[in-house]
Amino acid sequence: MTTTAGGLGRASDWDPTAPETFDSSHEVYAGLRRRCPVPWSDAFGGFWAATRYEDVVRVARDSETFSTAVQNVVPHVPRTQRRPPLHFDPPEHGIYRAPMDRVLRRSVVRRLEPAFAEAARELLGPLLARGGGDYSREFALPYAAQCFAIFLGLPVERVLEIRRIGVAYSFAIQEMDRAGVMAASEELYAIARAIVEDRRADPRDPDEDLVSSLLRASADPERPIPYDMVVATVRQTIVAGIGAPHAALGSAAVHLSRDPGLQDRLRADPGLLPAAVEELLRLYAPYRVFARTATRDVELGGRTVRAGEAIAMIFPSANRDEAVFDEADRLDLERRPNRHLAFGRGAHRCPGAAMARLEMTAALGELLAGTSRVEPDGEVEMFNWLEFGPRSAPLRLVPR
Repeated sequence: MTTTAGGLGRASDWDPTAPETFDSSHEVYAGLRRRCPVPWSDAFGGFWAATRYEDVVRVARDSETFSTAVQNVVPHVPRTQRRPPLHFDPPEHGIYRAPMDRVLRRSVVRRLEPAFAEAARELLGPLLARGGGDYSREFALPYAAQCFAIFLGLPVERVLEIRRIGVAYSFAIQEMDRAGVMAASEELYAIARAIVEDRRADPRDPDEDLVSSLLRASADPERPIPYDMVVATVRQTIVAGIGAPHAALGSAAVHLSRDPGLQDRLRADPGLLPAAVEELLRLYAPYRVFARTATRDVELGGRTVRAGEAIAMIFPSANRDEAVFDEADRLDLERRPNRHLAFGRGAHRCPGAAMARLEMTAALGELLAGTSRVEPDGEVEMFNWLEFGPRSAPLRLVPR
């Protein structure tokens, strides 16, 4: 490309807005890793992208040089206020992470496994009865919303409301509809406030309930969390808790549909499913828009990033970096170690990693147990830049 950005005479190295197929981005990222591992694009106001594993890890870990407090996603999403913990750098961010980590640790969320599996069976039933459908739209999205509702202990009507507004919010971002983003965000804030008020009136175990844990932290005499930040944290969790599993599950199901041998192996030995989930997370990390802003001029991957410029961390590319992963494009159930970056790295590593793994394991386990074969049944339609995964994934399901 020959266009320049920001008046700097800097040519764009790639176009992140180009239409994608299920496989095309991996070819693009492989080419960038070889010839231009930290490319510049003038899309979305201009930003750098880290495509190699070592550069992504460096950006994620060095909060002093690469801040999350200014612009933490590409494109820069309008917001009415900062939403913890994503919009805060350490050490301030730790005030919000502590009550989240307490209720999202593996020993706490594993109690949800039976409910997640039941939700998966119920949502999968109509697709099995019809012999297939759009797995992304008809299963992955409502399942992610249902699991999030189970985690927060919400009633069914609230689940449906969150699902509707969450879909509107994510699609508005994908279409760069600022008015739509702001309107949906305000609706989500209203829901978050109502949830917080419900917990204030009817508190639950703060070692198991996220909102009660945040409210307990708001009363900490040494480092209290302001009430509006409790609401903002719940608001932030609503979006992340639905969007990422939706995208990752769609990708995982498409991959399985294209690999009958893998399906048969996992059906014969369900004990291999956790290893498969780790590889699917590596191959199809659902986010590539998380960004940091340089606090000073810094060299990254042979390029000079100026203070105030944004750097997106391309997790799907880093997870296929040939310098770190042998046969990086192949799903290897025996891959050890598997230090993938699907959940990020450093202070802002995803607090919901354990819950996401449980969601995926339950969903894919039910899909394999309920079928003798899963096959592609039409063209996969990808989300655009915002999320990495299928917006539509038609699959044929052969019931067992």
